[in-house]
Amino acid sequence: MITIGNYVKPKTLEEAYELNQARSSRVMGGMMWMRLGNARVKTIIDLSDLGLDQIEDEGNVIKIGAMCTLRQIEQCEALKELYGDGIAESVRHIVGVQFRNQATIGGSIYGRFGFSDVLTAFLALDTFVELYDGGTIRLSEFVNRRPDKDILLSIIVRKSKRKFRYGSIRQTKTDFPVIACSVVTGMVHGQETWYFSVGARPMKAALLEKQWEIPSDASEEIIAEYAKQAATEFTYGSNMRGSAEYRQHLAEVLIRREMASILAEGR
Repeated sequence: MITIGNYVKPKTLEEAYELNQARSSRVMGGMMWMRLGNARVKTIIDLSDLGLDQIEDEGNVIKIGAMCTLRQIEQCEALKELYGDGIAESVRHIVGVQFRNQATIGGSIYGRFGFSDVLTAFLALDTFVELYDGGTIRLSEFVNRRPDKDILLSIIVRKSKRKFRYGSIRQTKTDFPVIACSVVTGMVHGQETWYFSVGARPMKAALLEKQWEIPSDASEEIIAEYAKQAATEFTYGSNMRGSAEYRQHLAEVLIRREMASILAEGR
């Protein structure tokens, strides 16, 4: 159980940042995971009055406020237009609609949880995070930073002609994933580039980039070889949901399926 001493709803980002510098303060998102922990928090900081709950199409980027819910992400037409059903697929197994109506993308990304479908999905895209003090940095850099007392303001997805697929394996529909995988491909500086993100290893998601030119009519055997090569470059661990060897096998299967789906689209 979490015990909270003071609840504060700041009116400015500066006020929120200053409050958060205290060791005993925490920023709340949707409070879906935080409330399940055992902690005594002196001050909880609610960002809901700071206008961080909008998804904005700014022409060359889509800017997602940190207080946007996972349900907003799931239903976002701009993301669907860019990446099909991939983003919706990455969140639709997260508990249920009522949960996704409260859980925030900021909490999901800032927490850098090992089980996070959201982090796994956005890590494979051309994604940045906007921090109050730290400025705008790549998500791939942010995910490997040590936790600090900065405040996440938004997630910025740069628009590009990339094909995106997402898949996960779960023991039951709404359970944490045993393994989660994103595969993205597109032309970068004239070179076909593949991005692989694997999460729930059970460690937090990691990113792999490969400059592979794979013909759209590649055989199943060739695709399987590429998938195996990608899967073996990640590190896996064991827990109650599966062994490291099992996770690597599942990652290889998901990557192969997602690569085959992307290549079939180009035929």
